[in-house]
Amino acid sequence: MNNQKKNPLVNPASQVKPIHALIDLSIFLSVMFLIREVHIEQIGFWGNGLLRSISTVGVATFLLYYRKQSWRDIGLIKPDNIWRMLGIAGITFISTIVCIILYEIISSGPEETTGVVEEITRVVEKSLAFQIFIVIIIWTESLLEELQDRGFSLNRFESLFGNKLISTILAVLIQAVIFGFRHSYDLSDRSITTGMIGLVFGIVYVVSGRNLWPLIIAHVILNSMSIQNHL
Repeated sequence: MNNQKKNPLVNPASQVKPIHALIDLSIFLSVMFLIREVHIEQIGFWGNGLLRSISTVGVATFLLYYRKQSWRDIGLIKPDNIWRMLGIAGITFISTIVCIILYEIISSGPEETTGVVEEITRVVEKSLAFQIFIVIIIWTESLLEELQDRGFSLNRFESLFGNKLISTILAVLIQAVIFGFRHSYDLSDRSITTGMIGLVFGIVYVVSGRNLWPLIIAHVILNSMSIQNHL
């Protein structure tokens, strides 16, 4: 009888052998960072971001298929309850905004917080007039980032460290650091706040049952709020 204590936060379907996780992560992360060196001026910020995400998720899809897995195994499944899904998405979004505002207070002082709130309001109002193809890009990019960061990356790091609670904690932290770093490539306010987003999303993904759809919805809202800076 196997008396080894299992980590209740780990999704058994996502687990692969540590050596296989190491190989998969080596390939996946190499593509993720090397593809960032490709920049096509004509398609702009979001177009290049979409191209990079499609390439990275394409590699992740192949690796999952090779390991006899699918995206369903790591969270791309229909939620059991749509209201619960929307509730988790709302909690994720609000928690993220609160963390960002707290960081602004700590790093810049309370006088800067009003500017953050005004920026959120202005972007939300402006987003109503966006062209439909920009909205499609936002939704697609949000989906792809959740697949590659919370879906593939977090689960593979977890498999790399073994079926223990500490492995889940490390996986959540590492994917958040990578998520923040690849959005800025330095230790800036952007990389820190993006890393905080990755941390909140990673925690919610694990503790809420590993369904990616609430995170995708919250990610869509956050990306919609930031898009005006890149048009």
